[in-house]
Amino acid sequence: MLDNLGNLKLKADDQNDLKVFAAYLQDSLIIPSDIKFLPNNKYLICIFNRFMWEDAEKGFLRDNKRVRSALKFNDVLSVKSKNIDKKDKELVLEFLTMQISKNKIGNYIIGLIFSGNITISIETEAIDSTLEDFSDSWSTKLKPKHKI
Repeated sequence: MLDNLGNLKLKADDQNDLKVFAAYLQDSLIIPSDIKFLPNNKYLICIFNRFMWEDAEKGFLRDNKRVRSALKFNDVLSVKSKNIDKKDKELVLEFLTMQISKNKIGNYIIGLIFSGNITISIETEAIDSTLEDFSDSWSTKLKPKHKI
């Protein structure tokens, strides 16, 4: 059931901004075919089913919701993946966090970390990213749980 449009629209231009993105994306789900690197345009786009933590934490009587969100990285030089089985057509990745560092020549290495020891490593010239909801949200019965 579609009920309201997600309203998240963020821009990142430093490491702290990407940490905010990571918090919003925690427990988001994505399939590998929704990750597209366009080397000629120098950008990477990831289409997530984002769990709306900002809505779930407003009260115990609210529905748990997901929304389609686009994460875009500009100025991308290369993208590498680790532990993704490209033959597994039913693979669903669960987003955990981002790791950000710089390499020897000053480019950023942004690691998208997923459960199952899966990583997508992005080399960029600069931090220039957006995170934007683009669909109506929908209710979900499952709320992600974490062991402490």
